[in-house]
Amino acid sequence: MLNLKGIDCFYGDFQVLRDLSLKVEAGQIVALLGPNAAGKSSTLAAISGALPYTKGEINFCEKPIKGIKPEKVVDLGIALVPEGRKLFQTLTVRENLELGAYSRHAREKRGKTLQQVYELFPVLKDRSSQTAGSLSGGEQQMCAIGRGLMAQPRLLMIDEMSLGLSPILAKQMFTMVQEIAAIGITIFLVEQQVHHTMRVADYTYIIEKGHITMSGPTKEIAANEHVKKTYLGM
Repeated sequence: MLNLKGIDCFYGDFQVLRDLSLKVEAGQIVALLGPNAAGKSSTLAAISGALPYTKGEINFCEKPIKGIKPEKVVDLGIALVPEGRKLFQTLTVRENLELGAYSRHAREKRGKTLQQVYELFPVLKDRSSQTAGSLSGGEQQMCAIGRGLMAQPRLLMIDEMSLGLSPILAKQMFTMVQEIAAIGITIFLVEQQVHHTMRVADYTYIIEKGHITMSGPTKEIAANEHVKKTYLGM
């Protein structure tokens, strides 16, 4: 579904991605793991069209997406749940969700999609008239994911979903990711919560200093001695 080949990206003179290549197969949960400032969020920004790349190519469903504006990338079927949620705090939960359906295709099915989101996250239906700023951290994350789903994506990218959540809430969110994948949406998950991520991911990439250093089926990656020592504390 998604194929990055030899991507280089810069912030000014600082190179954040170096010859980065990875694939996301349809129907899978694919994880991108690595330390702080390794290039995880920059990878998502490049896919989303928010960060230009100077070398390489990105193909979605076998079609190149270089130079396409971020809003058009959403139209193609790629939605991003950003780090920090980025909700409109003074708008209601329902208003935040409906803003995710701004493309014409998504607007036409907004009512049906909203009901699907409420089925996945019943608490959002209960809180639909509350402002997003009044929600708990876990509820805000559910709202952010729900907003992404409102775009009716084929690929949902989620950046640091567990950030700021308690261990119990984080575990619940990863279970919800599995439920989203079960309804046919491919997931590309960027995370620092390695244990939970490896519990749900089908395939895992390790990124260090802007370059993919390791990849494979998650069970194989989890058994690697470097991963055990560096990321799993074993």
